[in-house]
Amino acid sequence: MIKSCMKRNVISIDSNATIRDAAIKMSDQHIGLLPVINTENKVIGMVGLPDLLNLEMPAFFNLINDVDFISDFGAVETTRPNANQIDRPITEIMQPALPVSDNSGLLAAYGFMIKHNLSDLPVVSETGELVGIVSQVDIGVAILSSWKDI
Repeated sequence: MIKSCMKRNVISIDSNATIRDAAIKMSDQHIGLLPVINTENKVIGMVGLPDLLNLEMPAFFNLINDVDFISDFGAVETTRPNANQIDRPITEIMQPALPVSDNSGLLAAYGFMIKHNLSDLPVVSETGELVGIVSQVDIGVAILSSWKDI
């Protein structure tokens, strides 16, 4: 079960926070996913590193099919979003909540992560409260460690 390998010390962000708050929390805590929670500690969304970094990508990026030939973006490398962009509510850029139950099986959770292209998942209790976070690595290590006994 997921509860056997999840991290219980979860760093989350309140739904009233701003994009700036999320950026500061992610950089200070060195994490790539923030579950967005409401006042009942229930996950209402997720903000990942790509959601924030997309604010900095040049507008022409989506028009390019292959970026392998680009060594850097030149002058836009040093641009940053303006204060109006990052002082907006985090709820404007959060993704839908995709939590997994703490009673979920390891392979089921891993399959869910692969299907949705996620490296981390918030873990919730039966009542929907945030109780942990699990990564593909956490699940992989839990599964592979059982191979010692084969």
